[in-house]
Amino acid sequence: MQFERLEIPEVVLMTPKVFGDERGFFMETFRQSEFEQHCGAYTFVQDNHSKSKQGILRGLHYQLNQPQGKLVRVTQGEVFDVAVDMRKSSPTLGQWVGVHLSAENKQMLWVPPGFAHGFYVTSEEAEFQYKCTDYYAPGDEVSVLWSDSDLGIEWPLISSEPSLSEKDREALMLMHAPKF
Repeated sequence: MQFERLEIPEVVLMTPKVFGDERGFFMETFRQSEFEQHCGAYTFVQDNHSKSKQGILRGLHYQLNQPQGKLVRVTQGEVFDVAVDMRKSSPTLGQWVGVHLSAENKQMLWVPPGFAHGFYVTSEEAEFQYKCTDYYAPGDEVSVLWSDSDLGIEWPLISSEPSLSEKDREALMLMHAPKF
């Protein structure tokens, strides 16, 4: 596994070694000891799997009192995945990093606790899987507005407006969102 720290160094892009031939492929998607060496000593307690159609944007979400670190990957299709630093003591507060994750590139992104997370589906549909370091607590979730100009996220939109949930349409501006 190759580990690459992004512009916000706590966010890590992971590229597995893929062994393939005409029969298919094999890859190791997680090894606790290597993960701890490159990302920190975290324990995963919950795995999630979602399927979304093209043009859907999910996020930017985080939990304030039960923050979740997320190790995310795409097993079908492609998404543009984004992490936003929400840590008030961080020099990168309010900054974002984004990467294309796909079934083809097989990359994974480590989004540590203290970050808002979201993704936009660029393929016809996408299946998105992720491991979490804490349990989902719906009453603790905060949403930051995907289009907040203070963030300036460069989403690769296929149409002018993504498809959003009601929660994401009513999300907070970065300046009003609680920080860690």
